[in-house]
Amino acid sequence: MTSHAPQMPIQVDEETGVWTTDALPMLYVPRHFFINNHKAIEDEIGPERYAEILYKAGYKSAYHWCEKEAALHGLSGRAVFEHYMKRLSQRGWGLFTIERLDIDSGAARVRLDHSAFVYEYGKVNRKVEYMFTGWFAGAMDQISDSLGLGFKTRAVQHQSAAEEGVDHGLFDVLPVSYVG
Repeated sequence: MTSHAPQMPIQVDEETGVWTTDALPMLYVPRHFFINNHKAIEDEIGPERYAEILYKAGYKSAYHWCEKEAALHGLSGRAVFEHYMKRLSQRGWGLFTIERLDIDSGAARVRLDHSAFVYEYGKVNRKVEYMFTGWFAGAMDQISDSLGLGFKTRAVQHQSAAEEGVDHGLFDVLPVSYVG
C-alpha cells in the first residue's frame, strides 16, 4: 500500500480556508457524503442520464487537471496518465492500475480495485463507477492535444466489482476520431 500513500502536501489558506494540493484548490468530504449525494441524483434522474452528465463534466475536469499538473511537474505523454492514475489512487477513489497504455494510438485499459463506490453500494449487479469514464477520456485527450497527436477518445466501463461474480472494475479508452 505504500506505493499509493499520499505524498502531496495540503496547504490551507489562513484567510479563506481554501485547501490546495499541487496546483489546484481541493474539497475534502467524507466518502459517504459524496456517495449519498451521488445516489440521490441517480434516484431523481436515473443512472443513465446521470452518467451522461458526469461524463461531460468529468472529461472537462480531467483535461484541466492534467493540463495543470503536467505544467506544474514538467510531465508529458505517458507520464501524465500515470501521474493521474497515481493521484486518483491516493485520493480514496480506489486503486487504479494501468493494464495497457498506448499514448500514440489513444488506447488504454485501466483496472479498478477497492472502488469507493463499491464499498458504499455493495453488490447491486450493475456498473456503479461510470463517473470515471469521462475522467479517463479527458486525460487521454489532453495528452493527445499537448503532443499534437490529433485524436479524440471515448472511455467505457466493461465491468464493476458491484456486479455479481466480479472482483474489480475494468475500463477501456479508445480513439473515436482524428482531427487536424
